[in-house]
Amino acid sequence: MKKRILLTLVCSGMLLIGCKSGNDPQARAKSEPTPTPDYPLFFVADYDPARDPSTDLTNAIAEAQQSGRRILLDIGGDWCGWCHILDEFIQQHTEINQALRQYFVIMKVNYSQDNFNDAFLQQFPTAAGYPHFYILESDGILLHSQNTAELEEGQSYNPAVFAAFIEKWKP
Repeated sequence: MKKRILLTLVCSGMLLIGCKSGNDPQARAKSEPTPTPDYPLFFVADYDPARDPSTDLTNAIAEAQQSGRRILLDIGGDWCGWCHILDEFIQQHTEINQALRQYFVIMKVNYSQDNFNDAFLQQFPTAAGYPHFYILESDGILLHSQNTAELEEGQSYNPAVFAAFIEKWKP
């Protein structure tokens, strides 16, 4: 009887040692990083003059708070050549695309003759040109106004400068 109890205690001790040495799948799962969710690139994907950016921002705030990301307002229009270059740049640079998805809820806001969205945009500093970025905290508070010309290089955008911009303003 004593041998059976001793054997049980020794075996239990070995199991405990095994768990502490990394053989326990639950312990391993807790230490492994969870993969980044595959968020869509744009929360609002078009410069649509018919959209209500106030409603869109309310929804973007809810998404940002739920996902732990910040909000990037992308102000521009279909008329804007640099807006199209920006979209193409983001599509072509996988690391930039992934970082934007991971750290920001991106919402396009139309600025055109069809709808300047003055009532919405008056709450932000005046844009120097287009496209223009506003970085908001997940609660909608303005953190930064960014002239995208500062991210340009030649006839496109500079990947290193753009990556540094993301790194600086990610949550």
